Amino acid sequence: MNFEAIKSIYLFEMARTRRTLMQSVISPVVSTSLYFIVFGAAIGSRIQEVDGVPYGAFIAPGLIMLTLLNQCIGNGSFGIYFPKFTGTIYEILSAPISVVEIVIGYVGAAATKGLLIGTIILVTASLFVDISIAHPFLMVLFFVLTAVSFSLFGFMIGIWAKDFEQLNVIPMLVIPPLVFLGGSFYSIDMLPPFWQTVSHFNPVLYLVSGFRWSFFEIADVNPLISLGIVVVFLAACLSITAWIFKTGYKLKN
Repeated sequence: MNFEAIKSIYLFEMARTRRTLMQSVISPVVSTSLYFIVFGAAIGSRIQEVDGVPYGAFIAPGLIMLTLLNQCIGNGSFGIYFPKFTGTIYEILSAPISVVEIVIGYVGAAATKGLLIGTIILVTASLFVDISIAHPFLMVLFFVLTAVSFSLFGFMIGIWAKDFEQLNVIPMLVIPPLVFLGGSFYSIDMLPPFWQTVSHFNPVLYLVSGFRWSFFEIADVNPLISLGIVVVFLAACLSITAWIFKTGYKLKN
């Protein structure tokens, strides 16, 4: 294992966060604060509690997950797309670095940035509402597995995208609606039976539900099923990434 190569890619990607501090850190914090102010005032005054949890605290895991997914996908996709865009990807592919080392470097940096921002959002949320973590280990496990899985997913998007428009399609137009409709701001028990069934086809529901259970021990889906969904998604992303590098899909042409 070439740890020096991994370190070089990792530190280069992490340095980009310091250069874009406003976009990377301050913007998510301001956005999350606005969510708490707007939803807490507009909806919280009408919905005092959900399953015995104050509404402001109830939505906190969903907001953290929304930020985590956006950050991991965005950082993971841009990290590998930019070398493709500039042509420096061929220097990386021709260097004595294995596929595993390339993936660890890029995905590790994207996941680290996502976890850092997610932690900052968690601290920010605690300033607005009282948050208790019933199962810290499970919370960290969901946190890390989700960050790695969606950083890898973003990495795949960066390889697939042929321009900046495609690069932003999924993070901007697909992920936010899935998160909003995945029980982030409500329990699916509030929905009619038909829409409860439809909601179970939304993969983000399982992420939000499992993550929320680690805080308050309430969930729309069994937390073990949620954890299994995350593991399956991670395995699928690993398999597709391995296929991409094996075939050279959109890398060697």
